[in-house]
Amino acid sequence: MSHIYIYSPSGAVRDKAAFKRGIVRLTQLGHEVEVDDAALASHQRFAGDDDTRLAAIHRACASGADIAMISRGGYGLTRILPGINYKAVAKAIDQEMNFVGISDFTAFQSAVLAKTGRTTWAGPALCEGFGVGGKPKPGVDLKDQVLVPDDIMEACFDDLIFGQGEGTGWRQLREPTANATTIEAGQAQPVSPRSTFSIKNATLWGGNLTVLTSLLGTPYFPEVKGGLLFLEDVGEHPYRIERMLTQLLHSGVLARQKAIIFGQFTDYKLVPHDRGFKLASVVDWLRQQVKVPVLTNLPYGHVATKVLLPVGAMCELAVEERDVMLVWGHQ
Repeated sequence: MSHIYIYSPSGAVRDKAAFKRGIVRLTQLGHEVEVDDAALASHQRFAGDDDTRLAAIHRACASGADIAMISRGGYGLTRILPGINYKAVAKAIDQEMNFVGISDFTAFQSAVLAKTGRTTWAGPALCEGFGVGGKPKPGVDLKDQVLVPDDIMEACFDDLIFGQGEGTGWRQLREPTANATTIEAGQAQPVSPRSTFSIKNATLWGGNLTVLTSLLGTPYFPEVKGGLLFLEDVGEHPYRIERMLTQLLHSGVLARQKAIIFGQFTDYKLVPHDRGFKLASVVDWLRQQVKVPVLTNLPYGHVATKVLLPVGAMCELAVEERDVMLVWGHQ
């Protein structure tokens, strides 16, 4: 199958059982798994100090693996972005290495896109993606247990492994109806969420909203024009989501896109003080601020069922009312 290199560029691995389950699952799927020497290192809240985590990234680049997958997200990549050897990363990608991760990994992906124009993959991390499945059964050897992660996520990962992935589709949340509209490449027009339209030759980019917003004004924020910006987050109340979107709006980032795609925003708690203000309120507000389509319910984020997305790839988007198809193969 494939050679997968596991490394830890962000937060320290606290759930060692999930780490072990992830290794076992990838091995059960037939992959050769190589674990970085510092994958379980710990310094404060990080997977080793800054130099340790930088060295892990560079070892991943030199490993010759097919897939370089982070162990987990958390926090830590933004503070080491200046120390990354982007030429080494670009060389590894040119030699067909696929860097895969989620959450804090958005910082790495954004920086790689800004510095090299190369494509990386938004997808699972080892622990939260392949290390799920509950606690191991007592008295049973871990290698003999089958703890199965989400089947859609695994199928998408298989597509990446075999080079078969060409796109993904999903259904948006229910919205009011509207007339059909078409968007030509390079042109932005007001579009209802229940329109029929297509967008061609657009760069897919984005990731975790909090991490992405933190890069504004730095050399590591991709200056993508005419892109498809996808966003997700976890543990952020809708008013904080709106506040970050406001920053992207006022900085002109949103106006330069062809579409904005909401992934999954999870694990937040509404309170009585909100008085009906919720995530849908944020989506409605944003649609009043921009002249590009704002789509919903992309199956990606801090959820079990998620697709893999090529950050930096040229894509085509086709929308027919609630049904959406995002294609990156054969572009």
